Amino acid sequence: MRVSLKWLSEYVDLKLPPEELAHKLTQAGLAVDAIVRTGADWGDEIRVGEVKTVEPHPNADRLRLATVALGGDDTRRVVCGAPNLAVGQRIAFGAIGAKYRDGHNGKYGTLKAGVIRGVESAGMVMSEYELGLSEDHEGILELPADAPVGQKLADVLGDVIFELSVTPNRPDWLSVLGIAREVAALTGETVREPSLEFEAAGPAIKGKCAVAIKDPDLCGRYIATVVSGVKIGPSPQWMQERLIALGQRPISNIVDITNYVMLEMGQPLHAFDYDTIAGHHIIVRRGRSGEAFKTLDGEERELTDDMLAITDESGPVALAGVIGGLDTEVTAKTKNILLEAASFNGPNVRRTSTALKARSEASTRFEKGLPPELPALASKRATKLLVELCGGTAMQGAVDVYPGKQREARVEVTRNRIVQVLGIDPPTAKVRQVLTGLGFSARWVPPDRYVVRVPYWRPDVRIDDDVCEEIARIIGYDQIPALPLSAAIPAPVVQPRRELRERARDLLAAAGMRETISYAMTTMEILERVIPKETLAIYPPFKLVNPLTSDHEYLRPTLRASLLMTLAYNARFQKGQIAIYETAKTYERPDERKRVQGRPHGEEALPVEREVACGVVSGRRADRWGRPSDEDVDFFDAKAFVEDLLRGVNVTAEYVAADEFAMLPGRTAEIRVGGVRIGVIGQVHPDVATAFEVEQDAFLFEIVLDDLLMHVGDQRKAGSISRFPAVEQDLALIVDDETTAGALQNVIEAASLVRAARVFDVYVGDQVPAGKKSIAFSVVYQSDEKTLTDDDVAKAQRKILERLRREFNAELRA
Repeated sequence: MRVSLKWLSEYVDLKLPPEELAHKLTQAGLAVDAIVRTGADWGDEIRVGEVKTVEPHPNADRLRLATVALGGDDTRRVVCGAPNLAVGQRIAFGAIGAKYRDGHNGKYGTLKAGVIRGVESAGMVMSEYELGLSEDHEGILELPADAPVGQKLADVLGDVIFELSVTPNRPDWLSVLGIAREVAALTGETVREPSLEFEAAGPAIKGKCAVAIKDPDLCGRYIATVVSGVKIGPSPQWMQERLIALGQRPISNIVDITNYVMLEMGQPLHAFDYDTIAGHHIIVRRGRSGEAFKTLDGEERELTDDMLAITDESGPVALAGVIGGLDTEVTAKTKNILLEAASFNGPNVRRTSTALKARSEASTRFEKGLPPELPALASKRATKLLVELCGGTAMQGAVDVYPGKQREARVEVTRNRIVQVLGIDPPTAKVRQVLTGLGFSARWVPPDRYVVRVPYWRPDVRIDDDVCEEIARIIGYDQIPALPLSAAIPAPVVQPRRELRERARDLLAAAGMRETISYAMTTMEILERVIPKETLAIYPPFKLVNPLTSDHEYLRPTLRASLLMTLAYNARFQKGQIAIYETAKTYERPDERKRVQGRPHGEEALPVEREVACGVVSGRRADRWGRPSDEDVDFFDAKAFVEDLLRGVNVTAEYVAADEFAMLPGRTAEIRVGGVRIGVIGQVHPDVATAFEVEQDAFLFEIVLDDLLMHVGDQRKAGSISRFPAVEQDLALIVDDETTAGALQNVIEAASLVRAARVFDVYVGDQVPAGKKSIAFSVVYQSDEKTLTDDDVAKAQRKILERLRREFNAELRA
């Protein structure tokens, strides 16, 4: 939102410097992001001039010579090609040395003396484009006839613009008048409301226009007024300047008036050509599937039954709060205007504008929920301007259909609640002064409460804490003293699921993985790559009613696809090992076989939200210096990250071979704790990897943290560190294909002198018998009591081999 301080000063006296006013607004919650000074670069070289004479150029048909008076005896002769140059005009004159925007390249430069077709030009008669006011360079800028000749243009047209960040709960800040009310409350000034009085000299509107609201849930109020005999043309210069200052392009007096009132009061309006409305009858109803009409942008729009349409007796003429129809557009031939001012359902306007990709200044305001009292005031204001600026005659009265009329909002707030929320006890007179300045009325009801009447433009104030916030904003948060808590600190809320998720994030990051964050929405086509179609048919993912894009239609029931997409993107830029993870919620359809009596089920069931940690590892394994080696990562690299996670939460898992969709058979295992599955780990099937454009082997793990939670042990205690050196030896075993490395590792690590065992090689090939494989471990031996000798290690290894031979028929590989 932009606001012109020159325009703002029409409604409230501005006695503070712009920087101080911006600070006060920001402290009160209305952030001023930037202060832009229009005309700050014009300096003394650009002044108001008067065109005294206009003569033909002796050497060019399209150029003319103008004599410009700048006050006193100062006159200049310039060459000008603008078609609208005329004697008697007040214009913006740029002298030599003036800064201007070049019409050829758009860059700013300094005006220099020059000779144009043999005639010296002592300056420039400037256009809005050259001044940087707009993109219009078709003709020179014509100033008001009373602009003082010789005065600096910055004093006449210069302005200060605030660029504001408006919070979603304050639609009143999307208007100059709303900001004026805020400024008045902060500075102790009084707001001057714009005039709404005008003479309605036409016939009574009854019988000339009718309005029917068929769907009051989407339209709470609709007001129509009629102004006849208007003359279409440009709007006055002062109105154009204000529109341009706030980023609007002037179009015509009718359209400019509707935009002007929208910016001034915050209420979007729409003007129809009255004579094109069939039966002069407005019908507000839901659209009908397949119904279509052409909108102002020339697009053929097809309606659905959840869009609100403005129709006449022949069909749609506008989409409520979004865009008007081409057939009822105001044109140069328009003589009579039907003016619409309405209160539309905000969420419906947003859904419609988003679906049609037609969001606008008007729809943005409706989306935030405008009060139903506002259309009546804006209608009067715009009708007044149509009469005064367009030469029209207003019919007497207005058609005002108001099925959604609401009672005046009142809020009770006790003194104790103010003290409790703010930590201060402002005097009653101060509270009433603050609230009155904001447009509220506050009545003190002894012994301990205020009854506050909420003004129509503040629909966001509904409870006592809202009133407390208003008091704090205006008094100033910086004026509220910092005090220690007066009551006991509440006990912390224990959230085991959240705490486990955060621990999982920290443990995986500490293990060397990198965290990713991705959207919780995806597409059906992507889900079908990692979930069987049969499962998706039985338990379909939840579809969003109004997705922002086609890529975000469904809530994801798994993180696997998101990780693989992220892997594919990173693999294009990184040569070494890629190890990424994400912890987030998945959204699954409840199992109908486990239906709970009394809870929604089927299509009405809410999703089951599960906390999940998912990771994927791919690329070349890093060497001891962190550089990519010649070895590819494998299953055990992914398993190492899982082990680090489980070790960090004091859980021991077993790995059982399993088949899993989208994973490679023989290289996939379930992760079990206490015989219960908590996740899966394995190699992504090459076909699935290719579908995600992953060209190298990828190893993925997924752990359901909700299932892991019940097995999480107590915090581990620190143990003593042996002061004796460790001995590391390799142990290569030949075992049956069905034997898992995990089972062998458990036996090896059960030995008293073994501190750790790690798989570093798995081999299947000609050098081992058929049906067998070789698994090599790096085993670390260490004692807490002495330095181990070769005999000690050999004796321990013999015992390990004996047990492995007995339990797994394992043999030492030569």
